[in-house]
Amino acid sequence: MKTDLTDTTSSKINKALVLGRRAIGTPAVGMVLTLVIVTDEENAYDALKAANEASREHPSRTLVVIKRVSRTPRDRAQARLDAEVRLGADASTGETVVLRLYGDVVDHAQSVVLPLLLPDAPVVVWWPVNAPTDPAKDPLGALAQRRVTDTYAAEQPIVELAARADAYTPGDTDLSWTRITPWRSMLAAALDQVACEVTSAEVSGEEFNPSVELLAMWLADRLKIPVRRSKSTGPGLTSVRMETSTGPIVLDRADGSLATLSIQGQPDRAVALKRRETAELIAEELRRLDPDDTYASALRFGLERLDAEAATAAPAAEPEREAIAQAPAEAPQDAPAAKPAAKKTPARKATAK
Repeated sequence: MKTDLTDTTSSKINKALVLGRRAIGTPAVGMVLTLVIVTDEENAYDALKAANEASREHPSRTLVVIKRVSRTPRDRAQARLDAEVRLGADASTGETVVLRLYGDVVDHAQSVVLPLLLPDAPVVVWWPVNAPTDPAKDPLGALAQRRVTDTYAAEQPIVELAARADAYTPGDTDLSWTRITPWRSMLAAALDQVACEVTSAEVSGEEFNPSVELLAMWLADRLKIPVRRSKSTGPGLTSVRMETSTGPIVLDRADGSLATLSIQGQPDRAVALKRRETAELIAEELRRLDPDDTYASALRFGLERLDAEAATAAPAAEPEREAIAQAPAEAPQDAPAAKPAAKKTPARKATAK
């Protein structure tokens, strides 16, 4: 069931939701949260599709906030709110309201969203693209217990990741971090199988991929070892190699689907490690609404290195780049320096705290 409302208000949208539930015989109970998606018209369809698939696991009220850019001063003066209310089969297992904001209403999106939040239910705000520099201080982000961004969608992912690390507030998370959950689980399980000491590691993946950076930062933070970042053709993360006192442990995924786990003295094993869709990533983030301390620790550890790398990042890709994630002062400091760029600039070594 769909209801279109033109030049409307939050009060009229709430009334349309009540009338729609009565018409199809669906109660409001059973929805566990409010998911607010802040996006543009171009990316709204894909984001809403992913949210609808995730709502099968987490029934929710989904509010899609689309800020329409006014082209002329006359358009900016014409403040207007249009809405599309979807219930029943058109909204998967929850309720969906698509909000299109025009004119001065764009600057007051929180005033439109606030009356539409489910009472006594947590709020999650997701920016598929164009996330604010500090999500917690954004007017919409301030309404939420959980704020989800995606640095992979940014034009300069490493610069964006450095901004996330610098402005981190408990409750922030990023889909680039969610993408490496299977990798972290597999590597932790591999280390549980052998009694050894890890001395160093190397993470390979696409250049300027934030998930590769985050995995390197996580390994360096948790194991207190130097972690070398090397470039590959992808897709995404391709391999992790850990040097240990009993021999190397290698997790290699060349095709983006099936990986091979190699442990010294054991036969190689094939493990499923496919690249996941956005709906699976959002569903995972909605399972836990408390602050992610592990993510925060990895960001704090890599903040200095990310700042140094972001300062030298350029939109055009360099021929080859290797970033080194070093451990604290007590860890070995003999990792090789980064290779010089094509313009013969001096080599730089970036150190992560």
